[in-house]
Amino acid sequence: MRAFGLMVAIIVIGAVAPAFAADMAPASTGSTDKGPALVDSKQMTLYTFAKDTPTQSNCNGACASIWPPLMAPTDASASGDWTVVTRADGAKQWAYKGHPLYSWVKDTKPGQATGDGMLNGAWHVAQP
Repeated sequence: MRAFGLMVAIIVIGAVAPAFAADMAPASTGSTDKGPALVDSKQMTLYTFAKDTPTQSNCNGACASIWPPLMAPTDASASGDWTVVTRADGAKQWAYKGHPLYSWVKDTKPGQATGDGMLNGAWHVAQP
């Protein structure tokens, strides 16, 4: 009887864990120098790039080294306002409401939003 109880517990845990993980958003709303914005798990401000499309990131190579993409796991899938973009190198990136998301290497502490307006206004703080 004890083995049966353990098997039921394993089945229940296995059934609940994936559903919980699927409901977790890859970013949250945080407070920044520019007001409320999307932030990553380290509370660093996220940005959008005006040259992107809902299905394509146009920030690759050297651009992506200073504007690191908010990477998604290879098995990530769209949910609500969150979608997944396949980058030029085949890696996956999170997008929110059709806008691929990035951080900015010159933001060194949570809440900074020093990338807003960079490149003649092409970079913007990601709005929740």
